[in-house]
Order: sequence, then C-alpha cells, then structure tokens
Amino acid sequence: EKILARKSITYSGIAIFIFALIAGILSESEISASGLGSGSATNFPSIEQIRQNWNGFRGPHGLGVAYQEEVPTNWDGVTGKNIIWKTALDKPGYNSPIIWENKLFLAAADKGGQEVYCLDTESGKVIWKTELNDVPGSPEKKPKVTKDTGYAAPTMTTDGQNVYVLFATGDIIGLDFEGKQVWAKNLGVPDNHYGHSSSLILHENLLLIQYDHGDSKQLIALRSANGDQVYSTPRPDVQISWASPVLIDTDEGTEIVLNSSPLVISYDPLNGKELWRVDCMYGEVGPSPAYSDNFVFAVNDLAILAAIKPGDEPVIVWEYDEDLPEASSPVATSDYLFMASGVGPVTCHDAKTGEQYWLHEFDHGFYSSPIVVGDLVYLIDKKGVTHIFKADKKFELISEPALGEGAVTIPAFMPGRIYIRGDENLYCIGNTNGS
Repeated sequence: EKILARKSITYSGIAIFIFALIAGILSESEISASGLGSGSATNFPSIEQIRQNWNGFRGPHGLGVAYQEEVPTNWDGVTGKNIIWKTALDKPGYNSPIIWENKLFLAAADKGGQEVYCLDTESGKVIWKTELNDVPGSPEKKPKVTKDTGYAAPTMTTDGQNVYVLFATGDIIGLDFEGKQVWAKNLGVPDNHYGHSSSLILHENLLLIQYDHGDSKQLIALRSANGDQVYSTPRPDVQISWASPVLIDTDEGTEIVLNSSPLVISYDPLNGKELWRVDCMYGEVGPSPAYSDNFVFAVNDLAILAAIKPGDEPVIVWEYDEDLPEASSPVATSDYLFMASGVGPVTCHDAKTGEQYWLHEFDHGFYSSPIVVGDLVYLIDKKGVTHIFKADKKFELISEPALGEGAVTIPAFMPGRIYIRGDENLYCIGNTNGS
C-alpha cells in the first residue's frame, strides 16, 4: 500500500507539473496575442531600424531628432537646384510623409474621399494609390473641419510591414506594403471643432492613439496586426487636444506622454496605466512634448513652457512664458531646447536650467516643428522657407532654402535626402550638383 501511495503521489506530481507547464505556455501565448508584455510573438522593428528610417510624425518616437547623415542644406524649388524630383498631389492633406526604406507613404482626403499614396523614394512615381471610403462604421456625413486642419491631418506610421492611417472621420486602417487593406474600423467620429489632428505612434506591436475629443477623451491601443482593441484608458480630466503623443525611454522603461489642457500625463504604453501627471497647461493644446536626458518639455500658447522631471513625484524644474507656439512642437538635445512660435520668434534655452541663450525674429511664423539633424536644426516656415541654423548656444544661420510654395508639414529625413510636402507638391531634395 505504501508503494502504491508513493506511485500515486509521484504520478499526481507529474500530472500537476504537466498541467502547470501547459497552463503557463497558454498564458504566455494569450499575453503575447493580447499585445501585453514584450510582444515577442510579433515581429516589430528595433529602435535601430526605426532610426534608419522615418516611420512617423517627427521621426523616431515622435521626438524631432533625425539620425541621418550628409543631409543637404541648399536647394531652390523654383529653379530646381538640388530638387531630385517633385510630384503633384491629387487631394489635400496636412499629414507629413513617412518612409520605410525605398517607399514613402502619405494620406490625403477631402469631402469626396480618403486616400493613401505609396511613392518610390528614388523616382517620385506613385507605386499605388488606395481609396479608403468603405470603412465599417464610417459616418455618411463627414464632420466639419477647418481649412487649416482638413480631413487628413494625422501623420501615418509604419512598422516596416504595414502602414496605418487615421482620418478626421475616425476611420483607422491598416494596409500592407502593396496597398491592400489588412483591417479597418471606425473609432467614433471625433467631436472636434477644428478637425482631428493627433498623429499615430507605434510601440512594439501596439498602435497608440491620443483620442481627446468631445466627451470621450482616451488613450487607445490597438493590436497592429488586426486592429483589435487591447485597452482604452479614459482621460476625463483633460480637454480636447490636437497634440500628438511621444515615446520616451527613461530609467524605468518606455513611457508614452500626452500633452493636453490642463495636464501632461505619462502612461505605460503596454497596458495604459497612468504613471505620472503634471498640471501645467492651458488653452487649445497643439504642440507635442519634447524629451531629452530625463526632461520632458511641454508647451502651449497662452500657457507656459514647462521642463518636467518625470517620475513617481514629477516636478517642474524650470518654466518660460514668452514667445510660445500654438502648433509647432519644441525639440530638445542634451544641452538645448529649441522652440518656434506661430508669429516668428525662435528661442534657444539651456535644457537643464532654462536660461535663454538667444531669440531670433524670423519674417514668418511656424506651424512646422524644428528637427535636429546632427549639429543643425531644420525649421520650415509657413511660406516654405527652411531655416537651417546651428544647434548651439550662439545663433548661427547656415542657409535659408525655399520651396517656392507654402509648407506646414514636417520634413522626412533619409541619408542624403530630405522629403518635404508642400501645399501642392511633394519634393525630394538631395545634392544633385555637389553643393
């Protein structure tokens, strides 16, 4: 009987072990499938791959820093100097181009329809154009938007396998690189008096959306492979926002930071859990945050520029209340913070202390945002002139090349190339004559 008892205990133990092993495997599979955890079951690009490309609004993590080299500093859209190609666009859109390897993507829309374009980066030829007008749940009547926002303001994003687009109708779609629809759904028509403009951003296998409109403010995470909702975090304490989220890498891990009135809030991008908040904004918030060296920089016109030290007990280290932007987002390096206002002034501050190093008055204001490329800053004004200056405590202008048409979008940077969406045309700029 003792031998039988021992065998019974042994077999029971083995059975329990096998059951636990199977349960663990199933549990891990469910976590991976849900988009929570590391997402190791899904292929998503590394940060190195993202930095080699230009996969979203303001580049990698949405922070306005390019990692490309040998970028041109002189061109002329009228004479054609250093213009490799330019392509006219059928429909309007204020979203900025995104690029993965040799393919460039952008969206366009008007009352007549919604479209996504894929262009060859070397020739400027349209590889494909996909119309996206039959999305389940899409409204029969399009929402009202203002002329300077339009129906296609949010910039797309890509993971190198699919591209993702969001329109002012609330239609969000995933397409493969051949232009075929992978999934589509409607998030609910945005109750937004200018039109929805917050851009998309990806973290691992999650597509993240700042959807602050009407009475339904929320941070939404969709599974990028199929559009299924992983979580929706309510944001009842904020107002409508036109800013786009950014991803920041801190000592505690990756966070997603959203700017709105009156709160700047950070979340865990994998589960939507709030990490910290700071009450410091005011008004109709348009600029996205900047980040460098464990400082988050949030700003809006009629509010302040706040340098926030994030963490369990976040603090505003310094603030500034002049020459603030209404739409243009700031950019930060480990040493400097650059900011462009809607009416012309551009300022440079010490990123750690807030000391103002310089203020320069330009003739025209800015909706586009400054981008740091090596030791230079590229900043396009509303007339389509790119002001290129040193990323330094002393203002030093390098050049002021013009497109010959207006521009309010963010340029996309690739090695030796700049891609700019003007009001009428898309431009590829490179050093065609060695200068």
